[in-house]
Amino acid sequence: MNLIKKLLGVVWMILAPALLFFLIQLGLHQISIKPGIDTTIQWTIFIGIFLPIAVGLFIFGYYALKDEYKS
Repeated sequence: MNLIKKLLGVVWMILAPALLFFLIQLGLHQISIKPGIDTTIQWTIFIGIFLPIAVGLFIFGYYALKDEYKS
């Protein structure tokens, strides 16, 4: 079970920045399609809300990799 936790820790650490990268790319693409203050504010809020979630996911993966959740 501890091996699964470590492997999933690596998955979370890879997944967090990848998801953030693709969210930013999508936001920039949507802003370029429909430029306007409403679209910019909407995507800024989306990214601003998801940023701490992604950081938390990365930290969770780091602790799982370092065996902090050992049972």
